[in-house]
Amino acid sequence: MSKTSAIIVGASSMLSKEIARQLSAQGVELALLAHDADTIREFATELPSAANVYQLSIEDPQQLIPQLEQVWQEMNEVRLVLVNTGLNSYHPDLPWTLEQEIIEVDVRGFAAICNTAFRLFREQGVGQIAAINSIAGLRGGPSVAFHAAKAFAQNYLEGLSMHAQRLKLPITITDIQLGLLDKAALQHSRIWLSPVDEVARQVVDALLKGKRRVYVTKRWRLVAWLTLLLPEYIYNTRHWKKKKAKEPTAIE
Repeated sequence: MSKTSAIIVGASSMLSKEIARQLSAQGVELALLAHDADTIREFATELPSAANVYQLSIEDPQQLIPQLEQVWQEMNEVRLVLVNTGLNSYHPDLPWTLEQEIIEVDVRGFAAICNTAFRLFREQGVGQIAAINSIAGLRGGPSVAFHAAKAFAQNYLEGLSMHAQRLKLPITITDIQLGLLDKAALQHSRIWLSPVDEVARQVVDALLKGKRRVYVTKRWRLVAWLTLLLPEYIYNTRHWKKKKAKEPTAIE
């Protein structure tokens, strides 16, 4: 990957920036796409390898697809498209406006990016699509649309992997299952919350190894395994206490 380039969709988060730093340190040229491109222009100039910044319209596939195609044309030998963008929120009344916003970004926008990237890699003949996903997609949860959207992302990636295999295409699909890092941060958990540079290191390592699915950090594999095993009446006891409403949170 050291002599190629990568596109990071949703490049303004702390994790995306650290992944960009680590890839750039290996000589990877970068295209950084963000909803508010101005917020990362200074960051891009500090990277050791070339990094161009582009505006991202994740909520509108009609704009998003040509944007991604234009970025592709301006890059040299793109070998990786990494998707790290999404929206999460919770309100006990489940207002449709919030649910719709999550679906627009986390489902329609996500699918448009991955579908376009797959087509471009198919035309090119080789490449890797990776996404920062979440173990929240393993089962339902009080943030209804968010959990469902992550389940959609997991299945969409698996479908793309199967499609690539059936077409005998050397396109790698990597599903990076993050643990519940936001929850761990709120609980100030030293056991489950790892430094962002370590999270990024494990992500980059999985990318370089072409892993199909990986849990980051590795200890969250146990939580994912237990989550799948728990019967519903036990799993739901986690949600008996009322949760406070929270404003929509962008995950980029």
